[in-house]
Parts: sequence; structure tokens; C-alpha cells
Amino acid sequence: MNDLHCLTIHEAHALLKDKKLSSVELTRAVLKNLEAVDGKVRACMRVTADTALESAAAADKAIARGQASALTGVPMIIKDNMCTNGVTTTCGSKMLENFVPPYDAHVVEKLKAANAVIVAKANMDEFAMGSSTENSAFFTTHNPWKLDCVPGGSSGGSAASVAADETIYALGSDTGGSIRQPAGFCGVVGLKPTYGRVSRFGLVAFASSLDQIGPITKDVTDCAIVLNAIAGQDKRDSTTVPLGVPDYTRALTKDIRGLRIGVPREYLVEGMQPGVRKAIEAAIIQLEKLGAKVDRNVSLPNTRYGLAAYYILAPSEASANLARYDGVKYGYSYRDTTSMWEAMEKTRQFGFGAEVKRRIMLGTYALSAGYYDAYYLKAQKVRTLIRQDFDKAFDSCDVLVTPTSPTVAFKIGEKADDPVQMYLSDICTLPINIAGVPGVSIPAGFADGLPVGLQFIGKHFGEETLLRAAHAYEQATPWHTMKPAIA
Repeated sequence: MNDLHCLTIHEAHALLKDKKLSSVELTRAVLKNLEAVDGKVRACMRVTADTALESAAAADKAIARGQASALTGVPMIIKDNMCTNGVTTTCGSKMLENFVPPYDAHVVEKLKAANAVIVAKANMDEFAMGSSTENSAFFTTHNPWKLDCVPGGSSGGSAASVAADETIYALGSDTGGSIRQPAGFCGVVGLKPTYGRVSRFGLVAFASSLDQIGPITKDVTDCAIVLNAIAGQDKRDSTTVPLGVPDYTRALTKDIRGLRIGVPREYLVEGMQPGVRKAIEAAIIQLEKLGAKVDRNVSLPNTRYGLAAYYILAPSEASANLARYDGVKYGYSYRDTTSMWEAMEKTRQFGFGAEVKRRIMLGTYALSAGYYDAYYLKAQKVRTLIRQDFDKAFDSCDVLVTPTSPTVAFKIGEKADDPVQMYLSDICTLPINIAGVPGVSIPAGFADGLPVGLQFIGKHFGEETLLRAAHAYEQATPWHTMKPAIA
């Protein structure tokens, strides 16, 4: 087979389990395609070919012993803000350019326990701060559908690698849309689980009350498979919840007859690209044809404050989390000085990029004496109102459906000098992180030759219903089967 790199997880698993394919063969095919296309896409920060082939050989032995899980022997990519023992983890920043963690993140431990094969670390916006992957300190990732466009961010490298078939699946992190928005821009599936469903241990923190790890995959079935593997309580992360993990694949019945789907009117924003609006309207009609009961009069009135609240809360938490990078303990250190205070100042001046420094300053200002009540405390109150809006909506709806982003992918450099316009790219995804509910983006057509993302939003720990709705729509449409020419 010449197209092994195009397989999904479930397709690869069936071949591996039946001994029609070895993990070494599959890994070599994926690495070959990665080498062929990544010079144009630039999704990968570093490729770990040697250790990947060693892991593949070990996976083949596990399969021979009859110990194959759904992820055994299947190649994947990790976003470069998740610690990988012995492999450099940079967070897309000069500050951590040479940082080699001495341990694995919890999700990496889980994947290794399943004999997954890690082939690379993915490029990202520095410390996950960005919506385009242009904020990486090293290079910009390109959208496989149009190489002069961004792949979204901050998990742009992860999403682009899946879209370009440089991997079978990937992990990303989502603080305000950083899995779902790039998944929408690149025409793949991206899930942000409920806050507390997946451990953040070993994830380099941006905003601890918002960050969540999730899968980026080629279809919804793969998304459910990966969530099965990484979800669950971790005693090292006190925010994880002691709930059992269901088999999410069992929810994928294709049947959504009678499912109550709400369409929040606040998400069909002014200025939405006409092609995006058309695709979303067509998707809603398709859901009705599948038997869902669609309510177009759902309201989430405090959504209008979501963007402002997020850009108080997230920078405030970032200013605290990034205070540890002082040039003393680890990471980049400016040494051409005799003053400790100058060394600390210069370390942050040269170690952090412009967007990271911008957000640190915003957060520090919001937390400063005299402004805490006016900004941070008020943003926390708005957060409560936004969460209450979702709770009320879910009294009458099982899931909500919205655009993932009001536009398709934009040109590289188009918004680089306008931070506010860049922030608006996440206007449809930010409230989900603020409320802590799960959301998934799936392909829903094209506008101007680029993918449109359709976002499903669920109740807290309602991933089963969320994935059921997304899978039913996916299987009734052709969008998930379409590939960019580069793939």
C-alpha cells in the first residue's frame, strides 16, 4: 500500500491487529510522507525518527503477544508544550529552546502505556499565545490547503500535520480555542474536553483555569478513541475529576433523532464571512434532516463579554505562571551583566516574544493594586454569568451548534500587526473555555477554497452526546474525506 500515511486510527488498528501491516511499516510510511511535505507545511518542531522506529518495533512485539489497544503501533505527534522525557520541549519559545524535561506529561505516559508511536513534536504559538502559529519563535507553520494562509493556533502545527497526513493523529492544547480553531482552519476534527476530564500534569501552563489537552484527528471515531486513552483522574492534577471514563466510541450510533440542538443567535456574528454563514446554515439543515430538533432561538446573552473577560483572565494567569522564567532555575538566561536584577530583566526581554510580553503586561496590570477589583474580579463575575448562560441553555438543549470561527483561514501576515483582529478569530471558541464545557470542531464544507469548521458544544462531561451528534453529521456529509492537494 502506498497510502498508509492516509489511514485513520481505526483503519490502521484493524490492519495491525490482523497482522496485515506492521507498526514499523506504518511508521516508515508516515515518516516518509512527513519528510516529503513538511518542508512546505513546517508543522513539526523536531522529528524523533529513531525513537519512533524503536517504539514501533516494541509495538509489533506487543501486538504479537495479543496486547494491542486501539492506539498500539499508531504514529502520532505531540504539541511542543507537553513534556516528553529526554526530548526537547520548547513551547515555541527561545526561553525554553534547550529545555529537555526529565519526565513525561500524564497524557504522554498514557500514550506510551498504550504503545503509541510518537514521531515528532509540533510547532505552536509561543507558550500557546496566538491564533495563527505566527508567534512561534522559530518559524511559521503553513496551512496545507493554501500554503500562504495560517493553519490557526496555537495548535497550528498539530492540526496542519494531521491535515497533511504527516501523522495519523496529534494532541493539542486549548486555552481559548487553540485546538478547535486550527482544526476548523485545517479541515480536521479537534476536541476540547470538559475542564478536568484530562490531566494537565506536564502541560506547560499558560492559563491554568482554562488550559485543556485534547485530540486532533482525521474523523470523529478517532477522536473518541484518543479521548478513551487520555481521559481520567490523575492524582498529580487536583483539577481532574474522579469520574469513570466511558467508552466514547459506543456513543457513535449515527442516530440523533429527537436530539435537541440549539443554535445560539449570539454566535452568528456580524461580519461573519458569507461563505462560512452559508456552510453553517447548510449544516443546520442537514442536522434537521437527520431527525434532530433544532431550536434557533437559544440565547447566551453574556457571550458579548466573553472576549473581554478572557483577555483579563488568561493574561492574568499567564503573568503569574510565566514569572518562573527568571533566568535562574532553568531555561534561557542572560549572563552578560553583573547585576541580578538586570539579568532577570534581560532574560525576559530577549527570552520572550512580543505577544507573550504583551499578555504578561496586560495580566500584571489587571492584577495590580487599584485595578484588581475593576478588572480581574469583574472578569471572574462575568465568567460566572457566562457559565450560567450555558447551564440555562442546556436545560432545553442537549447540544449547541455554532461556527468554529467567523472566517476561514486568513493570509500569513494579514493580522500580525493588529492584535485585536487576531483575538477576534477566537470569538466563537473563547466562551467554552470560560465555562469549562466541552466543544468539538468538525469539517462542514468550504468557503473560498478553505475549510469551514462546525462547532458542537456540550454539557459538562457530556462528551458522549457531543461526539454522537458530531459523528452523525460527519457520516452524512463528505467533508471529512476531503484532503488538501499537498497530502
